[in-house]
Amino acid sequence: MDVKILGNRIANARKAQNMSQAQLAGLLFISPQAVGKWERGESIPDFMTINQLADIFAVGLDYFSDGTQEERGRELPKLTDYNGEGSLAGMTSDSEPATGTERPLLTDFSGSALAGTDFVGVHAPRRKFLGSDLRNADFSNADLNGSTFKGSDLSGAHFKETDLRGCKFSANNLTNTSFDKTILTDTEFYASELTKSNFTDASLINVKITSIDLRKAVFENCSFKGTTFKSCDMSGINLDGQTFIDVMFDRVALTGASFQGATFRNVSFRSSSVLTNRYYKTLQTIRFDGAMMDKLTFASLKGLGVDLSLVKTL
Repeated sequence: MDVKILGNRIANARKAQNMSQAQLAGLLFISPQAVGKWERGESIPDFMTINQLADIFAVGLDYFSDGTQEERGRELPKLTDYNGEGSLAGMTSDSEPATGTERPLLTDFSGSALAGTDFVGVHAPRRKFLGSDLRNADFSNADLNGSTFKGSDLSGAHFKETDLRGCKFSANNLTNTSFDKTILTDTEFYASELTKSNFTDASLINVKITSIDLRKAVFENCSFKGTTFKSCDMSGINLDGQTFIDVMFDRVALTGASFQGATFRNVSFRSSSVLTNRYYKTLQTIRFDGAMMDKLTFASLKGLGVDLSLVKTL
């Protein structure tokens, strides 16, 4: 593919997510100038970085490599339309028309104006909320397992003690959303706004959090087991005293993050891509004072030059 076309596609994908060159550079642990050179067609990213870009923008590799289509008029699907798995909103790869009389009613609330709606205690598994207005909606104690939220406004919503097992949140506004004692197992959060969202007394089990700015999200008294943070910005986040078991931080910006007094078992801070000097320096700014770690996690961080002088091994 022509380097200028490739640069245009990177720029279009970045702008479709309202992401600055500096923000994209931060997720890749490179300089904003490098991103600018790609977009101007002055250089090209290597194959590993192309894979990272595909993850961040939720597109297939063919978006960057397909040279058979004309660039003019070719638009990247907006995040409000894209489910991150190769399908457009409202469509699923394995969906089939319902037959017979067993089809449940009111399964699809897409495009609905439901701001401030009382959903307290409802039993509503596998529902769809695509492009819905759910500001300040109250889902406390509801059973929503397997439901999908995409491109919706959930700012100020309440999920206290809500069952969100297997739910998928993609490209939503979750500003000021409350996850108090929420059941979060096999839940996925992708490219959503989580500023001032609050996770209190929550257990995040096998949760995937991808391409999200978590710098202003609040986690209090939480436990993380099998959780994966991927291509996220967690700079300056406070996770003191919390528990991390079988957790992976993959291509995560952790500059100035604090894990003081936290407990770690089998936790990886190593990136799946090539480690850069900048990434090493980022890890060395994390505060681990008073933390407790299993010996393997301790050895891994020590090998990356992290100061663990005030850490105890389990």
